[in-house]
Formats: sequence, structure tokens, C-alpha cells
Amino acid sequence: MAFTLSLYISLAIFCLGLIYKMSTWFMRKIGISAENFSTSDRVSAAARGILGVVFSGKILTLIKVFVLDVVLQRRILKEDFLRWLMHMLIYAGFMLLLLMHALEVFISEPLFTDYYSTVNPFMFLRDLFGFMVIIGVGIAIYRRFILKVPRLKTNAMDHYAIIILAVIMISGVLLEAAKITSITEFEVMVEDYAGMTIEDDEEDIRALESYWVQGFGVVSPNVEAPFDEDVLAQGQEAHEASCMECHSAPQWAFTGYAVAKLSKPFALALDRAGASNILWYIHFLACFFGMAYLPFSKMFHIFSTPVSLLSNAVMDKEQSDPANIVTRQVMELDACMHCGTCSLRCSSSTAFDVLGNENILPSEKMVTLKTLAKGKGLSNKDLSIIQEGVYLCTNCDRCTVVCPAGINLRDLWMNVREDLIQRGYPEPLTLSPFSFFRGLNKANLPTNDYVKPLEEANKAVAGEFDQLMDKSTTISFKDREASELSRLPGHSTFSYCFGCQTCTTVCPVVACFEEPGESLGLFPHQIMNCLGLGLVEMASGPKMLWDCVTCYQCQEHCPQNVEVTDLLFQLKNIAVHYSRKAAEEIPADTESA
Repeated sequence: MAFTLSLYISLAIFCLGLIYKMSTWFMRKIGISAENFSTSDRVSAAARGILGVVFSGKILTLIKVFVLDVVLQRRILKEDFLRWLMHMLIYAGFMLLLLMHALEVFISEPLFTDYYSTVNPFMFLRDLFGFMVIIGVGIAIYRRFILKVPRLKTNAMDHYAIIILAVIMISGVLLEAAKITSITEFEVMVEDYAGMTIEDDEEDIRALESYWVQGFGVVSPNVEAPFDEDVLAQGQEAHEASCMECHSAPQWAFTGYAVAKLSKPFALALDRAGASNILWYIHFLACFFGMAYLPFSKMFHIFSTPVSLLSNAVMDKEQSDPANIVTRQVMELDACMHCGTCSLRCSSSTAFDVLGNENILPSEKMVTLKTLAKGKGLSNKDLSIIQEGVYLCTNCDRCTVVCPAGINLRDLWMNVREDLIQRGYPEPLTLSPFSFFRGLNKANLPTNDYVKPLEEANKAVAGEFDQLMDKSTTISFKDREASELSRLPGHSTFSYCFGCQTCTTVCPVVACFEEPGESLGLFPHQIMNCLGLGLVEMASGPKMLWDCVTCYQCQEHCPQNVEVTDLLFQLKNIAVHYSRKAAEEIPADTESA
């Protein structure tokens, strides 16, 4: 009774958690486009979209994706066979155990009138499914902690998923082994199900006990092998009359039986200590908390990843309702498995090796963006770290192509990126080639929204934080010398410049403006002159640095072999470094949502 009640409670918590998590897909906001739609707009748009797919030819696409990508995990198989095997073993084994064993009251018993967890094929299948999960967890541990797949980061949720599955499976096997060898369990079974008592049927009970010691692995202090053939025959007769209907040979429970054989020497001591009861509580509590917490853990992707795969298969950015795009992007945060496939393919990952900002890696960005979507308070420094990670993306789309959850990562980065830079925190990378993709999408943004972040970034690298953020902190380049440039080979070549202006003449950026002096601040040759005079601060401020397309025309045409392009690039790095350093010194007296 207590078990059934606890099962109902855990199932109720699980269902409520599932409903809550799915409701957050319509309530939470991620990216700038989410501000245009209310929760009711998104719910009604989702309902229309679902009906439109179900009653159209797209339903065939859904069926195809469900079979190939959800059931057979085709996307993972394309990437890595070992990872596919791990995922299939855990996913299939866990789901089958959940349906057949954990929820046996609701599924197995109504479907099969002769169902008992201790008879075949159910006993064998339970061990098979559990063994699948154990092997899958073993592969997961091997990949993360021994093989150490590059850029595969392990966080608290990954530890939880591995630990809770390991505890459930291992305690289940140990419990099964303890019950196989337990004389106490045997006696309870005889009294409750065979209707036999030691006072009335001592001879039959001892014969049945001998039979179970011989063939079922029970360890008894009352009888001892070798047994007389007549006693075993009498025990077999009692077994067939009273026990065979609900107990198959334990050898079919191959994992539990193997552990039972190993534990036989100390089985009596374990039985006297109540090992079966202790292991039952451990197993039950692990299952209870595992099921109740599942919707709030990484394991929720068991449900959200299939939804992501199916929705992305039938949605199109140009034709789908924008409200559904917003909902899908929030849902995709839950669909992420934190598998690291995207990070392994990321073309910006080298920046992580240099800067150490984990948000540069796509899989780690997804973890951080969940915090952002929840609306938790984040300081300016926190936002700048997230912003840098989102902005340092080359938009190569490799992450989207290889994502086994079908998440449209490139569109997500673009949406979140625009939201972050519109918050008013300056991002110098908006002035660099990393802004190329944003420039391509200029037509999709209001004119002021496009220009404002660029202006703020220009002020930031020019040291005007006091005007930009209404703070007293200012950035100063005066405390460093031109020796900063020594990090670049050929750093001193600016001293060779004699102002012939060849670099400025051949520059395609200068040629783009009718009034280049007003638009760019300083020309390339003037920047070289500033460096020659030791005016690093002045050289680090002009817009020319950020409009440079790195074509190397100036450097190739310079008669003095001044490494103009390389120097401009290094000046960008210096400007960004010191603008970020000044930003970190700004007191975080307010929290940004």
C-alpha cells in the first residue's frame, strides 16, 4: 500500500513537473524578438501550428523524423558509433524499464493478465533492460573521464544524470541478488503464497527449501547439500503446485543471479542484517527522487529533444509563425543534451583556448542561456561574459548541422546576440569581422537598433565609459607604452614609416567614403605616425581600426615594409583588452535581468 501510494505521489510530481516545464516554453523569453509576443499569443500560435501540421502532408515528414532521428538516433550515429551505442543503451533501456517495471501498475499488469515481475519473459527483460543502462552509463563514464573527448565539459547536471542512473541500476541488481539468496524472503514467500506453515508442513517446507537451495540459489542455515533425490523430487512437486506460476528460475535474471553467486559466502550475514529491506529502500528512494526530479534535470531532454527534432523538421524561418519561432528557441534550451558535439566542431573554439571563456563553446553557451532565459539577476560582468561568448561566433553553421537534437543554433545565437547588445552594454566585437553576419541581417533590424551598438562600442574602445554608462570610471591608455605591441613579430616596423601615404591611397575602406577623414578618424599612415610618436592611446581610438577588412593591400604596397595590417590588428586587441578591463572595474551596483 505504501509503495503504491509513493508511486502515485512520484508520478504526480513527475506529471506536474512535466506540465510546468512545458509551460515555461511559452512564458520565458530569449532574444529580442520574444518581446513582441505574449504567452497567450504563443500558445494559440502553437495550437494552430500543430493542427496545421497534423492535417497536412507534413505529417509524413514527422513520421519519418520520428523513426529515423528519434527512435534510431540517426544523427548521433553519423557522428560517433560509440556515443550512439551509449545513447541507445541508456535511452532504450531506461524508457523500457520505466514503462514495463516502474510503471507496471499502470502498463504491464493491465496489458498482461499473467504478469508477475518474477516470471519470464518479464524477469529476463527487466535484467536485460537494466544491463543495457548499466553498460550505457559505463560508456558515458569512459567517454567523459577516461577517453576525455575534446571540449566535452562535465557540469553538475551531467554528474546527477550519471549518479542517479548508476544508483538506480546498481541498487536494483544488488536488491535482486539479495532476494535470490535470502532465506527470509523464501520463508515469507512460502507463508504468503504457498499457504504452508512450519508447524503443519515441516517436511514439505524442508523439501521445497532444499529444492530452492539446489536450483534457485537460496542460502539456508536449515538444509545443506548434497540432497537426496527423493527430497528434491518432493520439493519440485511442491514448487510446481505452489510456486512455479509466479517464480521462474532465477538464472534468467542473469545480472542478479551472477551477483548472488558471488555473494553466496556472506549471504546469511547480509540476510540477518536485513540487506533486502535496506537495498529496497535505497532503490525505491532513488527511483522516487529520480522520477520526481526528472523534469527539472538534464534527463528532461528525453522528452524535449524529440519535440525539438520534430518541430524543426516542419518549421521554416521564412514561413512559420514568428511566435512559434520564439517558443521553439526557448524549448531548444531544454532540448540540449550537453553532448559537446557542437563544441567539437566549433570554428571559434580556438578563441576559448586563448580567452578561457567557456561561453565561447556552443554547448556551454546553451547552459548559460538557460539562466538568462529564466530572468535571473546577472551583473554587468556576467552579461559581458555571456555576450562575448555569443558574439565570438563566425556563423559557420557547423553547430547547427551536427546538433543531434536538431537545434537551430545559428539563429539562436543571432537572436540572443542582438538582445544582449541592445541592453546597452558595449561590445567591441560589433566593430570587428565577427559582425559580418549581423551586417547581412541589417535589413531585419530597425536603423537605430543597428547603429546604436556600433556607436556605443566605438565610445567604449575610445575610453568614454563615463559618457556611455553614466559612471565616473574612464578608460586610460596612458599607463601603458608602445611596448604593448611587442607581442607581434615586426612590431617596431611602424618606425620605418616616412608618411608617403601609399597605405592610405590603396586602402579600399578609405575609398568607400566621400569624407573619409570625418568617417574614419585617422588614416592608416596617420596611425603609423601616432605609434612613432608614442601616442598609442590616439592610435587605438579611430574607427579606421574597426572598418579595416584585413585585405593586406596597405602592407603589401608599403615601400618600407611596414606591417600596417598586422599593427592595426594588434591595436584592436589592445583596445578591446583595456576596454574590457575598464568595464570590469565598474561597480556592479545594479543587477540586470
